Amino acid sequence: MTDQRPAPAAPAAGLRERKKRRTRDALLRAALLLFVSQGYDKTTVDEITDAVDVSQRTFFRYFANKEEVAFAVQDLVESHFVAALRARPGSEGPLEAMRNAVLASWDTIGEAISEVVPVDLYMRTYRLIESTPALLAVHLRRSTELEERISLLIAAREGLDVDADPRPRVAVAAFSGVMRVTGRLWGQGEDASVAAIRRMTEAYLDQIGPALASDWR
Repeated sequence: MTDQRPAPAAPAAGLRERKKRRTRDALLRAALLLFVSQGYDKTTVDEITDAVDVSQRTFFRYFANKEEVAFAVQDLVESHFVAALRARPGSEGPLEAMRNAVLASWDTIGEAISEVVPVDLYMRTYRLIESTPALLAVHLRRSTELEERISLLIAAREGLDVDADPRPRVAVAAFSGVMRVTGRLWGQGEDASVAAIRRMTEAYLDQIGPALASDWR
């Protein structure tokens, strides 16, 4: 006899997780909107929670502090890049792999960001980080930590000991330096789009080879 009983309802745990995700995303969107509209330093946790109509206790259940909120989407972007770098074929050299990974990331990151916040809000937040001393200091510290993570990844790709062979860290330092320059220059420009920073990133990365040449004339 065929069992025609209805399928069980979705587990309560799954519903709770989706509710938590919605609450976290709402707090994140509200915080970033306040940061870009009135400034990071001037925004309080109370203002963020009021915008979502939740308690401070709820905010701290998801974020340790305002700084963590400010860099939440950046964490996503960095993880997206690292995943893209891991996926590059072994036939590519270190700088080529990093270049192709970051450009591929800019081509596909929009969808991942938009699942959390509007892409234009993230881009405005990126500019805010570049122009806010307190956030810029954190950004530079985080960049240093990311550089070491990428150096270890590059060393593993090439079968090298990163502490015995300086080349992975040197290559990553050159790449990261270009990324910092393009991020700063893009932040000073008028076009805040993903396409604009991708174009600038590609143009500047293409100059690493010529810049390392012994003769510039």
